Amino acid sequence: MYKNSLSNLKVIDLSTVLAGPSVGTFFAELGADVTKIEHPIHQDVTRSWKLTSEKQDSSISAYFSSINYKKKYLFLDFSKEKDRQELFEMVEEADVLLMNFKTSSQEKLKITDEALLKINPAIIIGKISGYGEKSSRVAYDLILQADTGFMSMNGTPESGPVKMPVALIDVMAAHQLKEGILLALLNQSQQDQKTGQVINVSLYDAAISALTNQASNYLMQAFIPKPQGSLHPNIAPYGEIFQTKDNQRIIFAIGSNLHFKKLVHYIGLSHLAEDERFSHVQNRIKNRTELERLIQSQVIEKNSDDILKDMEKRSVPCAMIKNLEQVFHSESAQKMIREEAIENKITKRVSQIAFKITEN
Repeated sequence: MYKNSLSNLKVIDLSTVLAGPSVGTFFAELGADVTKIEHPIHQDVTRSWKLTSEKQDSSISAYFSSINYKKKYLFLDFSKEKDRQELFEMVEEADVLLMNFKTSSQEKLKITDEALLKINPAIIIGKISGYGEKSSRVAYDLILQADTGFMSMNGTPESGPVKMPVALIDVMAAHQLKEGILLALLNQSQQDQKTGQVINVSLYDAAISALTNQASNYLMQAFIPKPQGSLHPNIAPYGEIFQTKDNQRIIFAIGSNLHFKKLVHYIGLSHLAEDERFSHVQNRIKNRTELERLIQSQVIEKNSDDILKDMEKRSVPCAMIKNLEQVFHSESAQKMIREEAIENKITKRVSQIAFKITEN
């Protein structure tokens, strides 16, 4: 029901890499008219971020495809008056403009916020930066993962700090910018005379905002988490990996005493629910190594399919650890795939939209 929700919206996407372009794709999926503008020579760098299996001479990479969808493509050099004027003509008719230029680059190219708002006082300018508008520091997702504590928590005691396999800081910054732009559009819908806004999102602020429970664990208890694999600092068993009889790996997310009682009853260890070492969440955390050993001793006697079905019946959170081939065999994941030809190359990506709207 949402596909053409924003069919009257015109978006100019000047951004590169991941965060900004994914916002452009989000609006394109909602039906907006999105034009991505790149430098004729120095195009979006992700066009060159190819797997070794991809053709070197192709102008499209899988990475680029992941966050560029349903867009028109235009190549302009804003250092040239003619090209800059072409942009300004587009700005006159646009509703939203996305960019991740440094402030100094905007000034050098004569496309400052002030200049854009003078041309179109109602335009919404959405901006992504690494460390805020006033910082000139170069920032990639990896740098932010290191700088905001994520890498220090991720990994195992043996591995030490490890980056997340998805550019999650970029993804979170993109969500923050989407929310800011949608709020601005909502405000404009209530105005007789639309006023423009400049919305700034830094990767740094988005990352700090996403620390959530880990931030409060530190702020309230001075708890500094160390790499502990998939384990949760506040809950157990949660993240321990168990081997099944059919050689699959499963995990449980036991978030309550009720979940724990159901689990241990199912695997034939009902007495553990009354055992002082495991009867409460904090005690389970203190004794999680022994608890893991006891649960594993029973899980190894059961096949993964049986465990998953029985846990679902009992409303106990459980899953098998899947690789992406297994994930995309799922009908649910298949429904999220979006396909289109870009420059005569068939490209695929997953949707930027995870919500579903039901109308009465």
